[in-house]
Amino acid sequence: MLMTHIIHRSLRQTPPFAVGASGVTVYDSAGNAYLDASGGAAVSSLGHGHPDVIAAMHRQIDRCAYAHTAFFTTEVAEELADTLVARAPAGIGAVYLVSGGSEAMETALKLARQYFVEGGEEGRSLFIARRQSYHGNTLGALAVGGNEWRRKPFAPLLMEVPRVAPCYEYRDRRDNQSVDEYTAALLDELETAIIKAGPDKVIGFVAEPVVGATGGAIPPTPGYFKGVREICDRHGILFIADEVMCGMGRTGTLFAIEQDGVAPDIITVAKGLGGGYQPIGAVLAQGAIVERLRQGSGSFLHGHTYIGHPVAAAAALAVQQVIERDGLQQQVQRRGATLKRMLGDVFGKHEHVGDIRGRGLFLGIELVRDRATKEPFAPERKLHAAIKAEAMARGLMVYPMGGTIDGQRGDHILLAPPFIVSASELSEIVARLAEAVDAALVK
Repeated sequence: MLMTHIIHRSLRQTPPFAVGASGVTVYDSAGNAYLDASGGAAVSSLGHGHPDVIAAMHRQIDRCAYAHTAFFTTEVAEELADTLVARAPAGIGAVYLVSGGSEAMETALKLARQYFVEGGEEGRSLFIARRQSYHGNTLGALAVGGNEWRRKPFAPLLMEVPRVAPCYEYRDRRDNQSVDEYTAALLDELETAIIKAGPDKVIGFVAEPVVGATGGAIPPTPGYFKGVREICDRHGILFIADEVMCGMGRTGTLFAIEQDGVAPDIITVAKGLGGGYQPIGAVLAQGAIVERLRQGSGSFLHGHTYIGHPVAAAAALAVQQVIERDGLQQQVQRRGATLKRMLGDVFGKHEHVGDIRGRGLFLGIELVRDRATKEPFAPERKLHAAIKAEAMARGLMVYPMGGTIDGQRGDHILLAPPFIVSASELSEIVARLAEAVDAALVK
C-alpha cells in the first residue's frame, strides 16, 4: 500500500491519483481514462474543465477571493441567491449559502427549529423522516437519515427521529395493491406517526424527492408528495425537501420536486449547484419563515466561516447560467430518456436486474439474485463493490451501493452522468457497465 497521511475512505488502500479531467473523462497518473458515468457522486453536472466556469472563478479570485459574511456581502452571492429564488417553487424567498450538502441539512434543521421557537412553540423538537434515507454525515443530518449502517456507530450521539416507510414501490407495493392504494397507505402511516408523536411537538417531515445514494434513484409514486404537503399543512408542520443529490437539474427540472407539483417550506441543494468546481450548497426557505425571524430576534442563530464564499458563488452562478444558456435542462430530459432506453435494452431481461428506475440523468439499477422473488444477493458477497472494481478496470465510474433494502441487504448501481454527455458516450457507458456487471456476477 502506498504510504499516505490522508485518511482515505478506505484505510487499506490508496485510490488512483486523478491528474486531469475534461468533459466526461477523468485521467489518472498511470495514464488510464475513466468515463464519469456518475458525475462523481451526482456532482459534475457540466462535466470537467468547462471554460466558462473556470473563467468566472478566475474573475472572482482576481476581484475578491474571500470576504467574511459578518462584515460583507458580495455581488456574486447576491446574484446567485436572486437566480435561485427566481427559479424556485412558489413562495421560496430566501437563500442561505453553505459549503455542502450535510451543512445544508444542518442549517435547514436549525432554521426550522428557530422558526417555531420565535413563534412561541418551543415544544416542537421532533423531525419525522423515512427509513432507508440519507441526509448527510454530520450529527443532525445523520440523525434524520435512516441509513442504519451509517448511524449505528454514532447512535448514542443522535437525536431520536420517528420514521415511516420510504416510497419504494418496487419492493413494498403488494401485487394486489394499486399504486393509489399503496400511496394512500404511505400517507396514512405518515399522518399516524405525526399524531402519535403529537403534532404540536413535530417540527417537520424530511424527505428526498427522488432517493439518491441509499436507494438508487427511487422516484415517488404519483400524488405522494401532494399528499405529504396536505398532511404537513393540516398539522402545521414544515416539509423539508432534501435535493442535495437529486436537485439542480439532475432529474430534468431545476428542482426535482417541481415534477410533483408542490412547494416545500425548505429545500436543500448542493452537489449539482456548483457542479464540483467549488464546495457549495444552499438552503432555500419560504419567505414567511425568514420574515418571522426578521420580525422577531432579527437574526438566524447560525453561521460558518465559509458561508457565501464569493469564488464558490461565482462557480455556482456560472454553472447555472451555462445550463440555462445551453438548454441543458432539456438535454437532461432527452439524454435521460435515451439512457433509460439503452439500459432497458441491455438489462431489461437480465436475470439479475430487478428494476430500472429514476428520472432524467438520475437512474438506478437494482440487482437481485432472483427476478421472480426479488430475492437479493447475500450481503457478504458485496456485489456492489465488485461491480465498482470491475467498472473501474474497464475505465468506467459508476456509483454502486449495498444495503438498498434495509441497510444490510440489496445492491444497486446509481448512474448520474454529466448533462453534456453525448448519445455515443451513453452507449459506451452502458456497454462497459454490462461487461462489469457480468464479470462481477461470475466471481
